[in-house]
Amino acid sequence: MIPFTKAHACGNDFLVVAEEDIAGQDPSTLAIALCDRNTGIGADGVEYFSWLNEDPASGPLAARIRLFNADGTLAEISGNGTRCVAAWMAFTAQAQPGDTLMLHTDAGQRACTLVEMRDTGSPTALITTDMDTPDWEPRVVELADGSRLDGIHVSMGNPHFVLLVGNPPQPDGSMDFSLDGRPWQEIGEEICFHPDFPEQTNVEFVQWLARGRNQPDQVALRIFERGVGPTHSSGTGTSAAATAMMAAYGGSSQMEIFAPGGMQSVQWSGGDAPLLLTGPATLVARGEAWIES
Repeated sequence: MIPFTKAHACGNDFLVVAEEDIAGQDPSTLAIALCDRNTGIGADGVEYFSWLNEDPASGPLAARIRLFNADGTLAEISGNGTRCVAAWMAFTAQAQPGDTLMLHTDAGQRACTLVEMRDTGSPTALITTDMDTPDWEPRVVELADGSRLDGIHVSMGNPHFVLLVGNPPQPDGSMDFSLDGRPWQEIGEEICFHPDFPEQTNVEFVQWLARGRNQPDQVALRIFERGVGPTHSSGTGTSAAATAMMAAYGGSSQMEIFAPGGMQSVQWSGGDAPLLLTGPATLVARGEAWIES
């Protein structure tokens, strides 16, 4: 039996599993089994967790985490997954607003600050995460049909390719993220597995919603996530999209990013400054998975 806690951040769902509870098991194979939405618990990934400090009296709460995607691949980091773990830590240790939770990921250390804990039927934490300084550069990808797409390659500790889409709304008012008549999901998959990205890449499609001096810029986002596919939300994807819009397309230093799973806000003053990502994470369930070793 594998104890777990399930959480989601804007619909991007993860299982938090203690490293000590999977001793002797292959974490990749286990992640595939746990994340299967028909025969397992169901999730976009598993965050394997071990405490580094669980005593608030001796310093910030701290933990080491490893992320395995639903397809069993090891990923450097997930912004939403990190926030889900931070919410679980805050709830477990009864953290207070303003407390810092330190998460050590394969992309480096991330500091999460608890803004508030809400009781929405399930415990929900609003958390600001220091996502470190993004790296970005313009890049062109040539598809199999010979078409060339201009985008922004962004590293948030993991790779992203961001495409700005300028389609008008569809007749029913919904947004159209297609490019050259091809669905964004199809293009996202081709770019994700493109030879230019030997370790694959996350792909984001962005459109302006609103721009104004007296309020944060607003951007709509669709995500093809490496190791998962189309997904409701992504913390690093939101951060990468904001980086591209702020650095390459004239966006302001404060931005609200709307994905199908909900809104996250980003602050970044550019240069070597850290990018700050704020959003909710909700604890959904806890239990034990009947997984054969």
